[in-house]
Amino acid sequence: MTPSMTDSAVKAAMDVIASSPATTQEKIEMLIEMAQGFQKKPKSAQDLWNAVSLCQQAHDLCGEDNLLWKARAKAGMAGALKAIPDVGEQLLLEARTAYEEALPVLQRTLAPPEEVAEAQMNFGLVLQSLVPFHLARMTDSIQAYQKALQVFTWQKYPQEYATLHNNIAIAYLSMPLTSEKELLREGLAVQTFEEALKHIRLIKHPREYAMLQNNLGNALQYVASSHPLENILRAIAAYDEALKVRNPKDTPLEYANTISNKANALFNLPDNPEKPEAGNFKNLLQARTYYQEAWEIFTQYGQIEQAQVVAQALQEVEAEIGNS
Repeated sequence: MTPSMTDSAVKAAMDVIASSPATTQEKIEMLIEMAQGFQKKPKSAQDLWNAVSLCQQAHDLCGEDNLLWKARAKAGMAGALKAIPDVGEQLLLEARTAYEEALPVLQRTLAPPEEVAEAQMNFGLVLQSLVPFHLARMTDSIQAYQKALQVFTWQKYPQEYATLHNNIAIAYLSMPLTSEKELLREGLAVQTFEEALKHIRLIKHPREYAMLQNNLGNALQYVASSHPLENILRAIAAYDEALKVRNPKDTPLEYANTISNKANALFNLPDNPEKPEAGNFKNLLQARTYYQEAWEIFTQYGQIEQAQVVAQALQEVEAEIGNS
């Protein structure tokens, strides 16, 4: 385990727990509860390292009669490691090992189904994050998400249901397959977003609804199709649905993301789809307005990379307008 500098407050709390008259079981539960507190709203990477240390201490206190809590400590450790911002694969590999050890025990010791499903969901995320390093397969990640979906149904857990469908669709889109299979997986991604949107409604779950619509728009826009124009129109309709929720005041970065996606679609859309040869001057002007607004928001919030991508698109649309 990578060593961490546990801050003085956590160290003091751990000492209090260690010397308290509480039973071992109570100490284990207190340590895991503290770790969860750090994990819920971490202010820095240090908070996540503190969660790792607390779970490690809880794990070390567990004997053979505490198998369930031992697995919970391992899953807690894995969740914290997964969340630590890091460019390498080492922490993700440690998180994967911890989930692989915890999951069978959680299932065997009859942990609540929701607890097992949450671990499956997070395990899927770890595997998905390891794919770019060629250390996991996307199919295994999808399999973990699908296991979690057996518990996280839209009726009982709409937010988790929406997130899982979103993750599965993105996994399909990022699978490196041969061109023949490419159409199939892109179709599966679109289908996955649409399936989730049958149950995730704007009024009840606006945040998840907007996320799914935005990502459906992206999938439609870039999917290889014999009806590209129809797909661009469907993508724009999906972005417009997302923009019923996303706005510059309440969700500026999500809003900027969606309007820049919509601008990408407008860039390729003729003003009159019936007469594509007449060009798309009006849509280019609208795309420029969106790119400009998105660039300002990304710059204001210090999202330098996204601002650069939009600035590049802005140059391209300016050139296109100049040629129109």
